[in-house]
Amino acid sequence: MQAPRLVATDVDGTLLDPDDRVSRRAAAVIGRAVAAGVQFVLVTGRPPRWIPPVVDQLGVARLAVCANGAVLYDALDDRVLSSHTLDPATLARLAEAAAVALPGCGLAVERVGAGAFDDSAPFVAEPSYLHAWPDADNAVVARSELLSRPAVKLLVRCPQLSSDAMVAALAPVVGDAADLTFSHPRGLVEISPHNVTKATGLAEVTHEQGLTAADVIAFGDMPNDLEMLRWAGHGVAMGNAHPALLDVADEVTASNGDDGLALVLERWF
Repeated sequence: MQAPRLVATDVDGTLLDPDDRVSRRAAAVIGRAVAAGVQFVLVTGRPPRWIPPVVDQLGVARLAVCANGAVLYDALDDRVLSSHTLDPATLARLAEAAAVALPGCGLAVERVGAGAFDDSAPFVAEPSYLHAWPDADNAVVARSELLSRPAVKLLVRCPQLSSDAMVAALAPVVGDAADLTFSHPRGLVEISPHNVTKATGLAEVTHEQGLTAADVIAFGDMPNDLEMLRWAGHGVAMGNAHPALLDVADEVTASNGDDGLALVLERWF
């Protein structure tokens, strides 16, 4: 591959090391790439409000494709440029499907406003929802309230199952009503609007910048990165990646703890 014109990377498990930091080596090579005129885009399952701490570590990032492709966010101006949502009727159908496939599961939703912090309740969960990460920043609401407004992502939680098992159970009842994926292996599925993935979000960015998939190198580690790695001109799976990524990646690099992203980019920058 020739030097890429756009670098796209997942955040957790890919850009960030196991301590949730951008290594000095990764920050340095990304800085050199941007100085050479290469575009740099974060492509993540994270909501916009979880992007500023990552941008602060890099100093050069501006655009982020968030919520697995549902949101395009300008981190410097704190502005949501576009979003794709699940409407209340679709959310209700998905909640019913989840109850059939996974009895007793807990639900939560992510919402966005004009900026990362504009919505007074960007992350709401019902009381039975058990969080996958510490320091949860959600509000607790009844399921009826949770489903009452458009959302960029519906989260389904069953801590006693693997996320792979949850997708297998949900897929037959959800069908093509929405897209199922996950970025956490232990009992958490993320549901996006139909045909909205990291690949479609990144394609929007490249189109606006006059680039094509052939110009892009993309890095990822979990199933929510599958479509992006397939779509990019050169898809790179991390050494710590979910096995599903190893089948579609053009290359497997070192783990996020061993500067796998930097090792690849240092070929050109």
